[in-house]
Amino acid sequence: MSEVKGLFDFLQSIYGLFGFTFKLKLSTRPEKYMGALETWDHAEAQLKEALTDFMGDDWTIDEGDGAFYGPKIDITIADALKREFQCATIQLDYQAAINFKLEYMTNEQGQAILEQPKEGEAKSAELGPGRARPVVIHRAIIGSFERFLGILIEHFGGKWPFWLSPRQILIVPVMPAVNDYVEELQEILRGDKLNVDIDISGNTMQKKIRTGQLAQYNFIFVVGASEKEARTVNIRNRDDPATQKQGVMVPLEEARAKLKSLRKERRMENMM
Repeated sequence: MSEVKGLFDFLQSIYGLFGFTFKLKLSTRPEKYMGALETWDHAEAQLKEALTDFMGDDWTIDEGDGAFYGPKIDITIADALKREFQCATIQLDYQAAINFKLEYMTNEQGQAILEQPKEGEAKSAELGPGRARPVVIHRAIIGSFERFLGILIEHFGGKWPFWLSPRQILIVPVMPAVNDYVEELQEILRGDKLNVDIDISGNTMQKKIRTGQLAQYNFIFVVGASEKEARTVNIRNRDDPATQKQGVMVPLEEARAKLKSLRKERRMENMM
């Protein structure tokens, strides 16, 4: 069951990265199933053990909803509006290896050599010494990529975490005289592989800032003559109302270091 437990860790790392909570449900043997009853009982017992080790008692059973070839664990995620979607599934399949006569060599040394079947005779279903039957695990962590992306878009509601955001930074000049500094900042930050837009249009500064806020830029940099002279930026944080009116003055090199760290660490909080 180490493989199943490893999938749980994989599941947690993927969903935790996007801030999703999830629920686990064990779906057991349906009325019409393939294989021996004792094989099903063994498979279900293994999944129950793995679930208990991972979640304690915080999981449920859905009787009779398993696949015809084996039991499965269905994973349901909840978005920001507490709506639930089933995306991931882990299925334990003992039947595929039997049907396709799959086997592998183990570390055990056989004490005897099996006789080869004569021409016209069927090969025995029994495994020889030093041979074992594999178990197939079907797993889908995010399910359909397009569906998962749709869930992700609704989950964030346009407020993407910095490392995922297509609109990370908007730079707004206080006056046309600092447009050259704005363009220089854009070039520098794009050199850091950041998504940076500038607004040097004829609109007022207040309208430029408001447009950037409505577009959900993670950070809006407002720069004037003092920022240009001191090589600083005035930062407004999308998720910090205290910075929306006047912003926070930060040296350019310090801002670059913090932004790169925020992206690298893939933090959910939009805080430098």
